[in-house]
Amino acid sequence: MSDFPIFDGHNDTLLNLHLEHRGNGRSFFERSETGHIDLPRAREGGLAGGFFAVFTPNNRKPPTKKQKKEAYKNVKKTKKGYEVPLPDPIRHKDALRFTTAVATRLYEIEKASEGQVKIVRQAQELSQCLKDGTFAAIFHIEGAEAIDTNYDALHILHAAGLRSLGLVWSRPNKFGHGVPFSFPKSPDTGPGLTKAGKGLVRACNELGVLVDLSHLNEKGFWDVAKISDAPLVATHSNAYKLCRSPRNLTNKQLDAIKETGGIVGINFHTGFLREDGRYQEKTSLSEIVRHLAYIADRIGIDHVGFGSDFDGATMPHDLVDVTGLPKLISALQEHGFDDDALKKITHQNWLRVLRQTWGE
Repeated sequence: MSDFPIFDGHNDTLLNLHLEHRGNGRSFFERSETGHIDLPRAREGGLAGGFFAVFTPNNRKPPTKKQKKEAYKNVKKTKKGYEVPLPDPIRHKDALRFTTAVATRLYEIEKASEGQVKIVRQAQELSQCLKDGTFAAIFHIEGAEAIDTNYDALHILHAAGLRSLGLVWSRPNKFGHGVPFSFPKSPDTGPGLTKAGKGLVRACNELGVLVDLSHLNEKGFWDVAKISDAPLVATHSNAYKLCRSPRNLTNKQLDAIKETGGIVGINFHTGFLREDGRYQEKTSLSEIVRHLAYIADRIGIDHVGFGSDFDGATMPHDLVDVTGLPKLISALQEHGFDDDALKKITHQNWLRVLRQTWGE
C-alpha cells in the first residue's frame, strides 16, 4: 500500500456510468479512455476511495442540437467573465426516482466487485479499507430534491447507506438556494435556508449524515453554521480570495470551518482554480497547489483535503484523470508539504471528520 492512499471528497462517476451519453456505456471494472475514474485507473493513481455523488441533472437525456445552442446562448459574456443563469428547480418525484436508479449502480458495483469495493457506513470501515486496499465508497447525494419535507426519504436512504448530503446543487430547491456558475460573482446570492432546510440540517445531525456546504449560497452557509452541531464541510470548493467564483469560500467561511473542526475538499475544476475563472484544460497543477496551500496556511493543515470533482469537471491537462494523482502528490512535495502533511491531506483529515460526524 502507498504511504499516501488518497480518499477524495467528490466525484460524479455514477452519473457517467448511468447515463450512456455521458459515459459511452463504460464499465467501472474496465479501463477506459472515457471519463476520469474506473477501478483499474484508480488503482494506478493511488485513489483508495471517495464520496460517490448521486446527482439529478435537469436534462437526463442526450441534449439536442437546439438545446446545446440554447445553453450556449444563456451564457452571457461580461467585461470580466460570464453570467450563467440558475437552472429551474426539479420535482421531488423525478429526483427520487432518478436517485434510486443511480444509487442502485453503486450497490451493483459493490456486489459485482467480489470484495474489491465496499460501500462504507462507518469510519472504522473506511479505516480498514485504507489499510487493506479495498476500494471505499461513500453514498452521497448532491442536491436534496429527492428528500421530502417530512424527511421520510432521508430516513429510508440513510438506512440504505446514505452518509452524506448536499443540501443544494446550483439551483433552488425547497430547502435552500444554490449559487450560479457565474464569474466573477459573490457567493452572497439569494436568501438563506427555508424552514424545511433548517429542519433537514437538524435531521441530518440526528442521523449522523454529513451536511455538504458546496454549492450552497452564503446566507445558507451561515444558517447551517448556526444550526449544525457537526463539523462544517465543503466537499469540493476552493478559496474565493484566489478565484472569485461563487462556488468558492470566503475567508470568513474558511475560518468558520476551522472553528468547528471541519474540512474543505479542494476542487480540481479549472474554473474554480484559475484567477480568470476559465474552463481551460491548459491549466497547471500549481493552481491546485496554490489553493490548497492558501487554505492550509489560513486555517491549518488539519482542515484541507481533496475534493476533485472527477467525472464532473474540466481537469488540468497535467492531471488528465485519476492516474495523474501521483503528479499532484509530487507537486505538493515540491511545494514543501512533508509526509505527515500529505497523510493528512490525502486521507487522515477526511477520516477524522467522518468519525466526528458519524458519531464514532
